[in-house]
Amino acid sequence: MPARSMVVMPHGPVAHQAGTRGYRRMTAALCGAGLASFAAMYCSQALLPALSAHYRIGPATAALTVSLTTGALALSIIPASVLSERYGRIRVMLISGVASSVIGLLLPFSPSLGVLLFGRAAQGVALAGIPAVAMALLAEEVDASSLGSAMGRYIAGTTIGGLAGRIVPSVVVQVGTWRVALLACSLITLAGTAVFAVLVPRSRFFTPKPASVRAALRNLAGHLRNPVLAKLFAVGFVLMGGFVTVYNYLGYRLAARPFGLAPSVVGLLFLLYLVGTGTSVVAGRLADRRGRPLVLGAALPIAVAGLLLTVPATLAAIVAGVGVFTGGFFAAHTVASGWVGAVAQRDRAEASALYLFSYYLGGSVAGAFGGVLYGVGGWSATVCFVVVLLMAGAALVALLVRDNGFRIGRRVVTSVASVK
Repeated sequence: MPARSMVVMPHGPVAHQAGTRGYRRMTAALCGAGLASFAAMYCSQALLPALSAHYRIGPATAALTVSLTTGALALSIIPASVLSERYGRIRVMLISGVASSVIGLLLPFSPSLGVLLFGRAAQGVALAGIPAVAMALLAEEVDASSLGSAMGRYIAGTTIGGLAGRIVPSVVVQVGTWRVALLACSLITLAGTAVFAVLVPRSRFFTPKPASVRAALRNLAGHLRNPVLAKLFAVGFVLMGGFVTVYNYLGYRLAARPFGLAPSVVGLLFLLYLVGTGTSVVAGRLADRRGRPLVLGAALPIAVAGLLLTVPATLAAIVAGVGVFTGGFFAAHTVASGWVGAVAQRDRAEASALYLFSYYLGGSVAGAFGGVLYGVGGWSATVCFVVVLLMAGAALVALLVRDNGFRIGRRVVTSVASVK
């Protein structure tokens, strides 16, 4: 009698892998969440010149509508991640999306600059649940072999959200007011939240934990003691600091002489976000295949090269330079954020929260300081500041490779013992 072949079926839930229906739903849902959060976060960035004109304030003051949002978000990320450990990743993300949408719909009715700034800070608090939890959700639900590409798709969603949050207001303000522009952007946030709510699969691996402040602080301290994670947190700080600085004040430069571009034309420059959409996906795949150090180490010098192209007062060079800079930034962010999820094999929500705390704190602090430099030394001083930030990031990557023995071109493997 011929022997029968036996097929061993896996027991328990299986993580989502690339090509499966669950993977497609998860990544599409996270794209919607990324779109919602970034459209809301940066909806005022393209409106900074209009706000300066309306309230008769300088660039640094107008930029508070961005810096207060990212700063409040940074301070709220860790509490949001702690809540996600108790109440679930998906629930926290959904509440965050709905709350930020409601606040966004109220912002256009702000009676004064003070109320507008308060509302933007409140929106930052509400938004925190999405970026605080998204990376932890992916690391928890997606197979390790597909995590890099999944992270790339999520960050691609954030680039589309960042694009929509900048270009839609810049077009609307040309035919209406900044209030109407904010309203249009808030509707985009609401739509992205709806996509997430409809498509996200039920969590397979989440296990609730008591919401203990002491345990959360212990986990955070453990991550900070990990030298790999500590350097990656610093990389996130300089990355976002440089990126926000460039996009905050580039509009002022292009609206002034010798360019004198209209807001809608300046807004077209944000189409270069699509470069970041592509490079984030490609960088995630390359990191899975070739190793994170190689991709991150290449992305930062590329961003510096693009930034230097923006120094000459030539529109073509500026457009090309911003495109290269944007592509390099999103490639670097994709790899760094994915690296955090790979290293932190436990308490991932707290690790992701610390990375994003550093990331958005960099955007808030450096973005505000960049406005002071722009007011004093113009675009050249701003570029010098961002170059210093990015070179510091490159030095941190070099230290990561040196201290941990990672070989360029190989897939990075971090032992569980190294994160205990």
